[in-house]
Amino acid sequence: VQLQASGGGLVQLGGSLRLSCAASGLQLYDYAIGWFRRAPGNEREGVAYISVRHGRTKYANSVKDRFTISKDNAANTIYLQMNSLKPWDTAVYYCAAGLITADVFRNPLDPKGYDYWGQGTQVTVSS
Repeated sequence: VQLQASGGGLVQLGGSLRLSCAASGLQLYDYAIGWFRRAPGNEREGVAYISVRHGRTKYANSVKDRFTISKDNAANTIYLQMNSLKPWDTAVYYCAAGLITADVFRNPLDPKGYDYWGQGTQVTVSS
């Protein structure tokens, strides 16, 4: 299994970015896919999650109504559209995949449930 995250960069306050997570070695239908981030000095934080099988998404309160997670089944890719970016969104963003266990279903933004991680992509929001 490989996850390749891309799309990060430097953006001004209020700008937008779209992150991509290209998956190989797995089928999106069988896995929960999550986006997580870690800012300097902070713990890793769950941002958004999608289960293709269940048609389910979940967002952290801090990004709700600004971020949207979506899928492209044909490309086996998950996207994170980030709008109205704020300086505190600055972090390294990671995508991760995990089997849809009961724990992941209950707590989809908890990184402990995810087995496979991409390399991360830096997002920097300037004010």
